[in-house]
Amino acid sequence: MNEIIIKTENLTKKFKEVTVVNNLNIEIKKGEIFGFLGPNGSGKSTTIKMLCGLIAPTSGNAWIHDLSIINDGEEIRKEIGYMSQRFSLYDDLTAKQNLIFYSKLYKVNEDILESKLNQIMDLTQLTKEQNKQASKLSGGYKQRLSFACALIHDPKIIFLDEPTAGIDPVARKEIWDLFIELANKGLTLFVTTHYMDEAERCTKLGYIFDGKLIAYGLKSDLASSKENLEGLFVRLTKEQTNLLAHNV
Repeated sequence: MNEIIIKTENLTKKFKEVTVVNNLNIEIKKGEIFGFLGPNGSGKSTTIKMLCGLIAPTSGNAWIHDLSIINDGEEIRKEIGYMSQRFSLYDDLTAKQNLIFYSKLYKVNEDILESKLNQIMDLTQLTKEQNKQASKLSGGYKQRLSFACALIHDPKIIFLDEPTAGIDPVARKEIWDLFIELANKGLTLFVTTHYMDEAERCTKLGYIFDGKLIAYGLKSDLASSKENLEGLFVRLTKEQTNLLAHNV
């Protein structure tokens, strides 16, 4: 699994005079779980939107499976799944009806649809909840449903923007167990999170502050016996905050 599946080259996004993402350079390999961390407003969600082809970069470029986000946005969207931090499916539909809706959106072959639905519901433990209205699902099951809808078309990459925000610790662990299971089968996951226990379960990490990538690498290379990940990110945040204050 050494294939590079996501690559950015000086990826930059400005909104008027404000640089939200500043010359981002990362490489993510097939089957890796990339944890993207940073304070609120640091550029994480903007990066995901560019990589998904939802907004254009100001400069630089990125590639998903050798497809350029500048030139191949429509093709990229067929290769990826996306799950937001807020439940964004249809509350008045059942779990299964939501899955059917997304399967049609992604043009899943009708001949295999029923078996595909059963497979996805079994994988995400939604089978017993399939006939329940989405609005009546618990927070954990709502996130499972969002993830199931992102998986329905067999994407090679899933972008997850704070996928476990606001749900209980047991549900978070169960969802992360599923992430790791799928990564071991070759799915690549790009995850933003504020939880250090989730960062510990990632293969590779990036820490962005004020639009700049200030730490990046394999988890095993970033953490040490003298400084764990939480200590590293706290120290980097303090250093960058002091640097910004000094330059004002």
